[in-house]
Amino acid sequence: QVQLVDSGGGSVQPGGSLTFSCAASGRTPSSYTMAWFRQAPGKEYEFVAAISPSGDTTHYADSVKGRFTISRDNARNTVYLLMNMLKAEDTDVYFCAGRPSSFLSTYATVYTSWGQGTQVTVSS
Repeated sequence: QVQLVDSGGGSVQPGGSLTFSCAASGRTPSSYTMAWFRQAPGKEYEFVAAISPSGDTTHYADSVKGRFTISRDNARNTVYLLMNMLKAEDTDVYFCAGRPSSFLSTYATVYTSWGQGTQVTVSS
């Protein structure tokens, strides 16, 4: 099992930028597909972005495409989410997640490792 610790949340004005980091430890995190999800209070997880174990394949939700970039540094066992042009509707708790597979999935239920979550508030 891989343990995940995500960080980097905060408050920002509309149009601003934030970068999340997700540090992985444990058993072969570089073999995991990694993803970011977000969740509003009382709602289900919403897929944001995913990246393959090698980093050569990525997938984004339509709502963030062109604004968010997922990347990874396997030497540092860290995954990043760069968020640009933030909107009020991006306000949520963001979670990194991992699964021991090369298949990128948008379904939260197939991810086996989760970070603790980090809050993003986009407000003027």
